[in-house]
Amino acid sequence: MLEDKLVTTSDGSHTLFSKKYNQHFHNTEDGGLSEALNKHTIPAFTYFQDKKELNILDICFGLGYNTFATIYYILKNNLDIKINIYSPEFDLDLIKSLKDFTFPKEFEKFKNIIDELSNNQKYEDEKIKIEVFIGDAREYLKTFSKDFFDIVYQDAFSSEVNKELWTKEYFEDIYKISKEDSILTTYAISTNIRLSMYEAGFYIYETRPTKRKITLAFKNKEEKIGKYIDMELKKSRNKDAKALFDSFI
Repeated sequence: MLEDKLVTTSDGSHTLFSKKYNQHFHNTEDGGLSEALNKHTIPAFTYFQDKKELNILDICFGLGYNTFATIYYILKNNLDIKINIYSPEFDLDLIKSLKDFTFPKEFEKFKNIIDELSNNQKYEDEKIKIEVFIGDAREYLKTFSKDFFDIVYQDAFSSEVNKELWTKEYFEDIYKISKEDSILTTYAISTNIRLSMYEAGFYIYETRPTKRKITLAFKNKEEKIGKYIDMELKKSRNKDAKALFDSFI
């Protein structure tokens, strides 16, 4: 499959090691399925328990674990909800290879969706709409209207190798197209990334769904989920901490 190396993670699910970014697509100790569920799907759906339709931005599609874990979670819990997932991805060859990828058995019920996305980068039925956009994620964000997304899965490769998807300006674009009661989930917990989000307008929270903490970001202060992180206090205690900016790229 391309030049990327197939890796088996601790929960038995498979991921890839990206030669381009020199990083795994998932944390191998958490596992591909476990990471998608615990760091993205479960926090987001714990926060939203009453909406009947959700617009989800999945940054970036990659192997599709976040999208597929969301479908799995909905089916497993018999949720009466419609989801519309929009996801940028630059690697068309990777998407085309997904129909042959060895996914967890939990995804077998909707293999037809995986195949359809692999072949056409789109899928739609009465309850599920998925669009995989092949191209630049930053440009893709500009195609959405203000206050569009309920959920953002911020799951790009790390800022060390993919800085353009972690800057203040990037998160400002995310902020514009996110609803007032939206939630952003991400594995990244570094102060500079949290400052990028904070200076773009988000309130920062953290939680520990596995042995590792994750970051949650909201447009407003809330008390449903996570521990509030006072970023002004963080800045005062760490004068060297700086947000990431496009000018740094």
